[in-house]
Amino acid sequence: MGYVGLYTVRLEMPWVHSLKEKRALIRPVIERLRVRFPVSAARLNGLNAHTWEEVGFVVLGSDGGWVEKMVREAASFIAAGGNYTLCEEWWSIERLEPTTTPPGMPR
Repeated sequence: MGYVGLYTVRLEMPWVHSLKEKRALIRPVIERLRVRFPVSAARLNGLNAHTWEEVGFVVLGSDGGWVEKMVREAASFIAAGGNYTLCEEWWSIERLEPTTTPPGMPR
């Protein structure tokens, strides 16, 4: 049994004029996020738009309180990490309960 924390956010940068400029803003934040927190993070949507992008991350753990703390801290890190505006923020913490045992796994 465990917990998964999910987080996505739309980042808007209406002053950006090229995809190269946008990547220069977003990539370092994602890379620092991965180094600083136990998350799997990715650029999710808006990759070909130069004024916005959606990014997200996931945290897995056996303690729901710890997972929630990591989601909140990593989300705050994104909020403070770049020259963009946060819009349409979404997150959740879900309890994982196996419903079946995969073949070959002990019960």
